[in-house]
Amino acid sequence: MCTLALIGTALSVGGALVEGQQSRQMADYQARAYEQQAQADAQAAAFEQAQERHKQDLLLSQARARAGASGVALSGSPSEVLAANARQGQLDIKAIQYGSQLRQNNLTTQAAISRFSGRQAAAASIFRAGGNLVSGLSGLYDPKKAVTFGNSAFPPAPGGGLY
Repeated sequence: MCTLALIGTALSVGGALVEGQQSRQMADYQARAYEQQAQADAQAAAFEQAQERHKQDLLLSQARARAGASGVALSGSPSEVLAANARQGQLDIKAIQYGSQLRQNNLTTQAAISRFSGRQAAAASIFRAGGNLVSGLSGLYDPKKAVTFGNSAFPPAPGGGLY
């Protein structure tokens, strides 16, 4: 009976430790997934910025061509319009970059939170395993079968003294 209780306690302790390690591994996996998402977002934003720059360059070229075809000189109002359009294009590109940076920061934070929760799960499993160990070992103690010290096989002397 004692052996089965010890085996059960050992399995309970081992199970708690394995559960904690598995939770930590899962949290690390999730953290890596968040980091990969952040990297993919950075790449997508770089592509989107390049596309926006190309679009802005085309619009600027078309505006210059129209102005030149109409015989208007590229000074004064037309050049101011082209400069304003270029500034707006730069703002659009910066907005893409800013949005991407926010998403990347969020994903990086999620990765850190996931790793932290994994470490917490591993630490909690150690305490749970310790609790299971103490609980299991305390269940093995039977006060009826315990050896007691200091008791004599002889009854005490009358009056409390020696015979």
